[in-house]
Amino acid sequence: MESFNEYHLDPKQFTFLKSFEDNWEVIIDEFTRFMKEASDDELKLTYNILGPKSKTIKTKGNSKYSAFGILFQGVFIEKYIQVYQIQYPDYGPDEASKKALALREKYFPNLAQVIEKVNFNDDDIIRNVYFGTFHPGLDIKLHINYNPHTNRGYLGLIVPEGDVAMKICHEQLYWHEGKFLVLDHSYPHCPHNYTNYDRTVLVVDFFKPDKSREEAIRFEKEQVTQRMQDNPYSLGVFGKSDKATVEDFIKYGLAHQLEWDKAL
Repeated sequence: MESFNEYHLDPKQFTFLKSFEDNWEVIIDEFTRFMKEASDDELKLTYNILGPKSKTIKTKGNSKYSAFGILFQGVFIEKYIQVYQIQYPDYGPDEASKKALALREKYFPNLAQVIEKVNFNDDDIIRNVYFGTFHPGLDIKLHINYNPHTNRGYLGLIVPEGDVAMKICHEQLYWHEGKFLVLDHSYPHCPHNYTNYDRTVLVVDFFKPDKSREEAIRFEKEQVTQRMQDNPYSLGVFGKSDKATVEDFIKYGLAHQLEWDKAL
C-alpha cells in the first residue's frame, strides 16, 4: 500500500488522468513508432523545436536528459511558437510552426485527441504534455520546479528494472509502466537513472484542482512571460526559479545536504 503526503500525491484523486492511463499503450505505440520511423531531419526538428530546454537544471557527469512534446501552457506546440514568435537558427516562427504541426499530426494524433478530450471536459486543466527520457547514467542535481499552481504527473511508458528513481525530500519513489506518479515539484528533488537503458515517461503538468483557476491562469501568464524573456527555448516549462536554494537543501534533509555539498 503506497503512502501519500504533501508532495507525493494519489493519482486517483485526479480522475482526468485516467484518460491517459486508459490510452497508455496507444501513447507508447506512437512514441515507439516515431523513434523508429522519424527521419534524421524530423528528429533534429523535434529536439530543436518541440523540446523544452533549461539553463538552470544541471546534471552530474555527461549523461543526458532529452524531451519533446506537443502541448505547452495549454496550447499545442505549433500555436505556442506563433504566440511567442520564437526565433530558431534554422527556421522562422511560421515555418517552425508549420513543421511542428505536421509532426504532431503525423506521429501523435491519438495523444492529441486524449489531451483535447480532457481539456474540453475539465476546463483546460492540462498545461504541458511532453515525453521525457532519462538516458543511462543520468544523475540530475538537486533542484525545484517553482510551479505552485500545478502538479506534475509522470505516466510510465518505458521503465527498465533497476535503480531508476526520483529522490524527493526524504523519499525515493519509482515509476511504473502504465501508471501515474504525481508529485508537487515545488519540493526539492533529484532523479537518476543508474541502469543501462533509457527510461521514458509522459510528463503531464496540470492545474491544481483545489486552487482558484483565475489566479492560476494569472500566475502562469506572468511566470511564462518572464521565462520566455529569459529563455524562449524553455517553452515556459523551466526558469531561473528552478535553482535550489540553501533553504531547499535544508528542507531536503541534512544527510542529502552533506552528500550534495561534496558533489558540488
